[in-house]
Amino acid sequence: MALTLIFCVLFTVLSVLGVKPMLRFMNTPEDVFDNAVVYLTIYFLGISGLLIYNMGSGILRAVGDSTRPLIFLIMTSILNTVLDLVFVLVLKMGIAGVAFATILSQAISAALILITRSDDIYRLSWKDLSLDTPTMRRIFSVALPTGIQSVITSFSNIFVQSYVNHFGSAVMAGWSSYNKLDTFITLPMQSMTMAATTFVSQNIGAKNEERANRGTVTTILMSFLVTAVITVFLFFYARPAVRLFSKDADVIEAGALFIRANNFFLLLNCVNHVLASALRGRGDSRAPMFIMLACFVGARQIYLYLVTHFVANTPLLVGLGYPVGWTLCFIVEVAYFLLKYIRGSKRNAAAA
Repeated sequence: MALTLIFCVLFTVLSVLGVKPMLRFMNTPEDVFDNAVVYLTIYFLGISGLLIYNMGSGILRAVGDSTRPLIFLIMTSILNTVLDLVFVLVLKMGIAGVAFATILSQAISAALILITRSDDIYRLSWKDLSLDTPTMRRIFSVALPTGIQSVITSFSNIFVQSYVNHFGSAVMAGWSSYNKLDTFITLPMQSMTMAATTFVSQNIGAKNEERANRGTVTTILMSFLVTAVITVFLFFYARPAVRLFSKDADVIEAGALFIRANNFFLLLNCVNHVLASALRGRGDSRAPMFIMLACFVGARQIYLYLVTHFVANTPLLVGLGYPVGWTLCFIVEVAYFLLKYIRGSKRNAAAA
């Protein structure tokens, strides 16, 4: 938590200073540029709430308490929606009101996490807040590869956004609506991945590799089934789903196009992310980092450059940049897991 507080200061300063340069780098259309600056500046000024909540909820989940983080998230999500309506419709604060509603709700979720205590399992003691070098080294050995992967992948997505921005504000808004729905689709998947890391690490620690493998497969199947139901529903109701975010006909068409093109490829991500989390649970965090960077960043950027320069620069082909990375990652990661862990565990069992 001490390290998180340091990052809060660092990320706030860097993010606020980088708003305008990054928006320019992304070729943000002029008709939305000023609003984007206002929203992102306010959002990044309050990003500490998000960082503290994520760290605190991660600690709670690690000791088996996944209920209270969920309750806090539900409460503050409802609060966020209410504040959006108050700030925008009542107080007429526009885009700034949306940003303030977000950071206030995140700040409250962070405060709730910080005051949560359970004497026999978890408690944050402020007087003991310090950086312990050996502990920090162990945390970084597992977390740093994942962090590097997330940062580079997110930065790579800025390049994808710049390709989308080329088509104007309507397609840009459609892409934004698609991404919001994509986040909704992946929530069950993300929950499964967190569970996979904990489950696998506990069983590997107990020397029960067969149960760790069985749990990995079960988690993939559960994630796959839940995601399949949501993707089928959104495929048939793509336009009504986008209409939740915009009434503009061009935006609705663009958003529906991206949903229907990419939707079912998300099923591959069930395998990608659960396997990556299972590997991290084994202490193997470098392999998923290199695989995902190669596929989600390298292959995706190569595809976007080649298709826009030598095939056709259309919203559909640009939008398919995501599935290209997901598909390649699926092939490589499954092959790696089968060869190193499934075949390896069978050899070890036969030798025993």
